[in-house]
Amino acid sequence: VVPGETALAFYKAKNPTDKPIIGISTYNVIPFEAGQYFNKIQCFCFEEQRLNPQEEVDMPVFFYIDPEFAEDPKMANVNLITLSYTFFEAKEGQKFPLPGYQ
Repeated sequence: VVPGETALAFYKAKNPTDKPIIGISTYNVIPFEAGQYFNKIQCFCFEEQRLNPQEEVDMPVFFYIDPEFAEDPKMANVNLITLSYTFFEAKEGQKFPLPGYQ
């Protein structure tokens, strides 16, 4: 991905159980320092996802790397940024705080 250009990636999720699952995703960017330059435009992680029994889906994320990434001397040796997700079942009534807000 060229900094400043948008990109589209897909993550595969499968519900291996015999019951529907409503799940939410959290993400991680490695190296951590590159996370400030990673910008999601559209992401499956913005809302809960329902997966039916045995269903397998491709979930999209539309993103870009801020062009300032290329100008940051601390990023000079960063040639690979990894975006990963953890998908887990949402619990009824469970509320998560929004990052950065209280």
